[in-house]
Amino acid sequence: MTFAIPCSGLPSLGIPCADLILHAMTDASNNPGVRADVWLWAARFFKTRSLAKQAIDGGKVELNAAACKPAKPVHVGDTLRITRGEERIACMVVALSEKRGPAPEAQKLYSETEESAAERQRRREDRRLTGGALLRPDTRPDKRDRRLIQDLKKTL
Repeated sequence: MTFAIPCSGLPSLGIPCADLILHAMTDASNNPGVRADVWLWAARFFKTRSLAKQAIDGGKVELNAAACKPAKPVHVGDTLRITRGEERIACMVVALSEKRGPAPEAQKLYSETEESAAERQRRREDRRLTGGALLRPDTRPDKRDRRLIQDLKKTL
């Protein structure tokens, strides 16, 4: 979204308007970044900001290969390693946002590394082939089996 604002620059200093706008967009001091927990929430890695904060506090998020805190500012170009359960995601910050939007917009905030995407796909395929490593019975327990299960639970 762009706005047309009349600008004459700073004639007393000899700075034209275009240079003034470009400097405002690229100046790091003018762009302090976004809190890590807010960015993770806006990029839809976590459903709530509170969950993002808990993951950061629990050591599940690394920013630029170092430990992260919830209030640590995230800047464009930073790398993040996020662990959610069995899933491990490595991505680079492409854009900043403090507002949570629709999923297609949130995906534009980061780009996942090729290695990370390939590893996630390999792990997903492994889980699919092994059935999630869960041993499920062929049928539901009958009355006798349920009683045996209840007795076992009582003894534990």
